[in-house]
Amino acid sequence: MAVALPQRRISYIQILKDGLFKENVIFRLVISLCPAIAVTTSIRNGFLLGVAVVFVQVMVNTTVALLRPIIHPRIRLPIFMLIISGWVTIIDMIMAAYARAAYKEIGLYIQIIVAFASILARAEMFASKNKPLPSFFDGLGSSLGFLAALVCISFFRELLGKGQLLGMTIVQAKPLLIFIMPTGGFLVVGLLMGLFNWIDIRFYGGKGAGGVTGGH
Repeated sequence: MAVALPQRRISYIQILKDGLFKENVIFRLVISLCPAIAVTTSIRNGFLLGVAVVFVQVMVNTTVALLRPIIHPRIRLPIFMLIISGWVTIIDMIMAAYARAAYKEIGLYIQIIVAFASILARAEMFASKNKPLPSFFDGLGSSLGFLAALVCISFFRELLGKGQLLGMTIVQAKPLLIFIMPTGGFLVVGLLMGLFNWIDIRFYGGKGAGGVTGGH
C-alpha cells in the first residue's frame, strides 16, 4: 500500500525574500541587464520601468498558473510568449495614456519587456508547475527585486552622473558624466553586484552569484 508523502508547505514570505535578494534578477541571476543599463540614468525612469515589469510579471505568472492544466507541454513556450505579449500591450497602452512624458523616454523599453528573459524564466520555472497563489507571490517577489535593483542603480547614476535626484540638484560640483553613459551603468551594476555577493557570503553563509540555483 502506497503511503502519501506530506506536501512541502510553501512560505510566501520566503518566496518574496528569495525574489528580492537570493534570486535578484539583476544582482544575483544577472539577466535583463540591457534595460537595467538603458533606463537607469534617472530614478523616475528606472522606477516606472520597474513598475511596468511588476505588473507584467505578476499577471503573467498568475495567468500561466491558471491556464497550466490546459496548456499542452509541447506548445507551452509559444503560449507563454503570447500571454506575455498580451500583458505587455496592456501596460504599454496604460503608460502611453497616463505617463506620457516618461513614456517618450522609456516607451521602447516598455514594449520590449516581452523579450525579458526574467519574465519567461519565472513562467517556465515556477508558474507552470505551481498553483495561482504561490505563482502570484513568486512573480511579485521576482519583479520587486527587479524594481528595487533599478531604483538602486538609478539612485547612484543620477546622483553621480547628474548631481541630481528626481530632477532636483543635490551636488553643486561638476558631475561625473561617465555614470550616465553605458560604461558607468555597467560599473555601478558590477559594484552593487559585488556588494550583494559580499553580504550573502559574509552574513548568510552563501556562495555569491556562483552559488545561486534556480527555483524555490
